[in-house]
Formats: sequence, structure tokens, C-alpha cells
Amino acid sequence: MAPATHDALPDLDRAGDIPLHAQVASRLRGYIRTNKLAAGAVLPSEAALCDRFGVARSVVRQALAALAAEGLIQRETGRPATVAAPQEHRRLVQRSTGLYEQFAQSGVALRTRVLALGPAEPPAEVAEFFGTTRLLMLERLRHVAEAPLAYVRTWLPADAVPGLRAEHLADASLHGVLTRQFGLRPGAGRNQIRAVAADGVLAALLDTQAGTPLLMLQGQGMDQHGKPLEWFTTWHRAEQLVFDVDVSMGQESVQPRLHETAPEPQAPVNGQDPLARAQALVAELSAELARLRGQS
Repeated sequence: MAPATHDALPDLDRAGDIPLHAQVASRLRGYIRTNKLAAGAVLPSEAALCDRFGVARSVVRQALAALAAEGLIQRETGRPATVAAPQEHRRLVQRSTGLYEQFAQSGVALRTRVLALGPAEPPAEVAEFFGTTRLLMLERLRHVAEAPLAYVRTWLPADAVPGLRAEHLADASLHGVLTRQFGLRPGAGRNQIRAVAADGVLAALLDTQAGTPLLMLQGQGMDQHGKPLEWFTTWHRAEQLVFDVDVSMGQESVQPRLHETAPEPQAPVNGQDPLARAQALVAELSAELARLRGQS
């Protein structure tokens, strides 16, 4: 496969504070994704990239090493780098454990950058769930290596987490912090999955283009005492994450909303077994993602 042209690679910002190697990596990352380069596509050689950006070879090698660590490219000694096959990460959506814990269990280091934490006016449905407007809004960006994977917006009851600070949550598990510092453990909850298109804000945060399909996971969780603990919405890059759903043939119950008291068991809806419902969910998400990709 012929090497990709580098004429369209944007210039570096030499007046800013971002290191040159990080800028080179960002330009190459954006070029690969914007042009939807297939696995095996050959990137310009190290020498060509040095000429294009006017930087030393050590800068280019550091940028390529970062992209290789992300799984975006493959490198072989003496040959130009090539685009790697997409790497899929997996998330089991019916567990109350968060993304951080699940990735840690699979040996993947998930990095977390806190964008904001503080009091905010919640949407009506969020205030209704908590029964108060005294809430904190937490915004985080989750990365694997330097590649953004998910943007998370979480609402928490302010009175239950006094003294919670942003530095507590950098590269850390929210559930772990809630357990260690406040004695709050996640209990029952409900998660919903939707396929959505990235708006301008989400596209910028996740380093993609507006209109790109995203997988949105929204959930409401209670603590071990049955009190509202969190309301979260997570937007994931759809090409990097697979949602897994464990299916059992045991009795399942469906609740229209969460309650502070334990729900009464209910019979399966319309007699449909869990396997059929899981298959229907997968088919619906696949169709919606295909529709969104056709529009982007």
C-alpha cells in the first residue's frame, strides 16, 4: 500500500505551551481519523515527517511511540509506520462497577482527567431522582494512553460527599473514592444504552468529527442503603468500545424507575425471554449506528 500523503497535515503551533511531540502526535491522529485510513495504510517516513513539521527525528519518534502505545499505529524497525487494526475495549453494562474498575480487571490502564467539579443547576429529571437540587456536577475525560475514549458527566448529592475535590479523582475510580472517603458503595441501578451523533462539543472532547456515531450509556445508581448515589451519562467512541451483556435464562424483572425500597419481583414482560430481548437490543443499536454513520 502506498504511503499516505502528508500535504494536508496542519502546521505546528510553536508559540503555544503544548510540546512539539504531542502536537505531531495530535496532527497524525487527526489525519488518520479524518481521512478514515484503513488498517495497513502507510504513513510518511520519519524523515518525511521531520521535513514536514521542521522538527528533529527524536520529536517524531516520540510522537510515533505515543500513537503506537494507543494502538493506533504499528511500527517496525527500518519501515514507515502503518495504521493498526482498530482496537476494541469491552464494557459489561449490567454491572454496577464503573469503567475504571472493569478496565483495571482486564489489565488496561484507564487515565482520567477531571474537567469540572462543583455545584450546578441539575435538569428536572435529575433533581427529581435525587429529591433535591443540592447537587455537584462532575465532568471527566477518560483516556487509554493519549487517546480519548469517553466523556462522563456525573451528578452527585452534595451533602453526601463533603470535601470531595477534583484532585481526588484524577486517574482514579469515582466508586473507589466514594467508598474509601465517604463509606458509600454502589448498589442497585439501571443503565440505558443509546446510539447518538456527536455534537460540536463532544466531537472536540473526543477528538473526532461532528456527526460521528457515539455510544451513550446513561445510568442512575443507588448506594448500599437504597438512597440515590449518582446519575451519570457517558459518551463513548463507538469504534473503540464494545458493550457486553451477559444473558441468563433465569427470571428477569423490569422496573419503570428506581425506588428507595426493594422492588417486588415482576414476571418477564410479554413472555419474552432474556436472550431474545438482548438480541433485539443488539440489533437496534447496530441499525442506529449504521444510520448515523450514513449521515456523517
